[in-house]
Amino acid sequence: MEMQLKSESFRDGAAIPGEFAFAVIDAKSHTAPGKNRNPHLAWSDVPAGTRSFALICRDPDVPSRFDDANKEGREIPASLARRDFYHWLLWDIPASMREIAAGSQSNGDKKGPEASGGMRQGINDYSGSAGDHYGYDGPCPPWNDSIVHHYVFTVYALDVERLEVKGAGTPANVQAAVKGHVLAEAKWMGTYSLNPRVS
Repeated sequence: MEMQLKSESFRDGAAIPGEFAFAVIDAKSHTAPGKNRNPHLAWSDVPAGTRSFALICRDPDVPSRFDDANKEGREIPASLARRDFYHWLLWDIPASMREIAAGSQSNGDKKGPEASGGMRQGINDYSGSAGDHYGYDGPCPPWNDSIVHHYVFTVYALDVERLEVKGAGTPANVQAAVKGHVLAEAKWMGTYSLNPRVS
């Protein structure tokens, strides 16, 4: 039996509620801050030999160029090449754990890599000149993007109790550490847009 992932926060393939987004639609200024809470996730049918879990959330629909992003009178075309943007990296999730409660990993503290319960969290792609952002940050696609974005949450069952991430907890380093230790994985996907025309 394959490992299963589910969420009480939104249906698989359905729109992610604004409660779990970094930004929401605003009629006057295009966007307003969202509550930015992490969604609920629960997994089951875990394979024998699992010693810990890792969680990664990515958006594969981020524009490869931001020349037209969030600019009046312009729209980012669907034909533009897209790239991955990472919203959440969490690992050393105990083997006994089967659920992450909504909001439990997004209390506004963007420091890391330590997370609650002995877990560790990585640096998401909101990091930049203002410093590193650890933990969960929700959807905030450009408000003039012509496509809906897809947010893929993946839980990995691992054969190690502690994941040895070499260097900083970047998406590339975390994925490199996970490689070769995966016993099973399960996915759950939500969609989001800040463009009223396409959402």
